Amino acid sequence: MARTVEQPGVYDGMPNDAYHCDPVPGGSLSSSGARMLLPPSCPALFRYWADEGQPPKREYDFGHAAHLKVLGEGEELVVVDAKDWRTNAAKAAKAAAHEAGKVPILAAENERAEEMAAAVFKHPTAGALFKPGTGKPEQSLFWVDEQTGIWRRARLDWLRNPGPGRLIVADYKTAASAEPDALARSMLNFGYYQQADWYQTAVKVLGLDLRGDAAFVLVAQEKTPPYLITICEPDADALQWGRRLNRKAIDVYRRCKETDRWPGYSDEVVYLSLPGYAGYQLEAAAQRGDYDLEPTQ
Repeated sequence: MARTVEQPGVYDGMPNDAYHCDPVPGGSLSSSGARMLLPPSCPALFRYWADEGQPPKREYDFGHAAHLKVLGEGEELVVVDAKDWRTNAAKAAKAAAHEAGKVPILAAENERAEEMAAAVFKHPTAGALFKPGTGKPEQSLFWVDEQTGIWRRARLDWLRNPGPGRLIVADYKTAASAEPDALARSMLNFGYYQQADWYQTAVKVLGLDLRGDAAFVLVAQEKTPPYLITICEPDADALQWGRRLNRKAIDVYRRCKETDRWPGYSDEVVYLSLPGYAGYQLEAAAQRGDYDLEPTQ
């Protein structure tokens, strides 16, 4: 079970914490890290995140639980038989689980995650994408960027077994809404179009994309009944933008490593304009006379 990566390849069975702690000597860049290097984030936040890690969040805990139920692999769950997290006993159980590297979840939430997984496997397309035996979950991929020599890494939710057809890289997401327009906004806000290009590059460079036309699809599922599912694929324009932003992030990472300088948002005085919409609002208010001066006596 590899904990240090010195050769490109697919690493099966690598624990989640080992992957996220970056097992490449000298460091590597993940898709999440690439997105954190660029606005509205900055390299300083990336460096802090890489060094200190992110504190556990309740929504992440439920997402981990749903992933485990669907994919069959992930951090061990600790089911807490409590109504909520407000009691001292529940808080202590939650803290102990996090301290042990496990995922705490309320009994009702655990039941909801099981219902979501059942809905996935009943879905004609999502069920086929994650069908047990057709692939392996949580596969860690490492490769060297051809243009810069920077190590890159990706952790695929599901890597399908080699076959004659098109390789489909499916990524499972829990969502407040699986309505397509809402997912388009999420794709922009969370950089899923960058993730798509990142994963497609990974399978291509490592020789997993035998036909050269691998597809990245999001299997987005709502977290409330009836747990609706939408499967979506970023279009060509989205992928092109993802590729462009990823190249920029890799370049930023390279320069920061070379100089050991991880800047914040700006080192200079920033001149701020009002947001575009504010101008319209202020002008409309002025037309109404909201800012007219009262006549003097």
